[in-house]
Amino acid sequence: MYIKKILLAILIIGLVVAAFFANFVYKAMLKPNTAFNNEEAYVYIPTNASYKDVRDQLEPLLDDINSFDNLAERKKYTTNIKAGRFAIKKDMSNNDIINSIRTKNLPIKLSFNNQETLEKLAGRIAIQIEADSTSLLNAMKDTSFLGKNKFKEATALGMYLPNSYEFFWNTSAESFRERMLKEYNRFWTEARIQKAQNIGLSQEQVIALASIVYEESKQASEQPRIAGVYMNRLKIGMPLQADPTLKFAAYQLPKYKNTLIKRVLNIHKEIESPYNTYKNRGLPPGLIAMPDISAIDAVLNFEKHKYLYFAADAKRFGFHKFAKTLSQHNVNAREYQRYLSSQGINR
Repeated sequence: MYIKKILLAILIIGLVVAAFFANFVYKAMLKPNTAFNNEEAYVYIPTNASYKDVRDQLEPLLDDINSFDNLAERKKYTTNIKAGRFAIKKDMSNNDIINSIRTKNLPIKLSFNNQETLEKLAGRIAIQIEADSTSLLNAMKDTSFLGKNKFKEATALGMYLPNSYEFFWNTSAESFRERMLKEYNRFWTEARIQKAQNIGLSQEQVIALASIVYEESKQASEQPRIAGVYMNRLKIGMPLQADPTLKFAAYQLPKYKNTLIKRVLNIHKEIESPYNTYKNRGLPPGLIAMPDISAIDAVLNFEKHKYLYFAADAKRFGFHKFAKTLSQHNVNAREYQRYLSSQGINR
């Protein structure tokens, strides 16, 4: 009888301990521990982050941060932090949260449009990934990298093709740059390289001309015709006389910093710059802005015609009137100049 009582007592104690342990396991590992109402929340864990850095982000999102601390310590997460962007879904347990932020780095959709300079591109990228604008700009301008890949600072912007890409948030500046180089090389297929050779332009020259075409017109349907005008001028040795290059040249001067040139004037045509295509024949030394892929393909597949001139169409905003003769062009140009004057646009 005495032995039975001892065994019963041991059994009861065992059950109590088991119940206590089960309750601990449930609270620490299995009980939902989120404090937000949305379906999910995201945490962005920087490279070389400490557990405190992670904890500071998690605390507002959890009901019980202490139970999370206990499990994180037991699972050795506190000394094995992973950088990246991670999702925490509503009603996740501590165990699920730790598994998520340890192994499920989620990619982001990174996008950029037609940035005018490397500085602006770096700023645009820096708000989307961990790398800051300074490190990005330094990577983009790295002379060793540029020389190795046959770029110059004047042509470096052409390596970055505006589009949407999938990246991990914790991508470094150098990794971003290397990925963009791969995308650039992937874009230049054998077919595109052959087309460039057929029209007598290098890849860098194609992109430089495409940047002018894009600044002239955002209408993809019109870009091949504009490209054809410039190709006709190049063939006969006529200066490109592209107004966007004058604006680019002007913006390099202190006088025009923080200004917006709405109307190209004769004074702009006198600017001493290799980008002044009124004074210099041929293509400028580099691109003047980041062109769309449509503009690059417009150059590679330019429309064959006999037009040598075009002027903005005062009646169809964003489009142009084309002319084969200077006399007809002057008629078109005067019409547009009158429109600008009527709108009070004098500079």
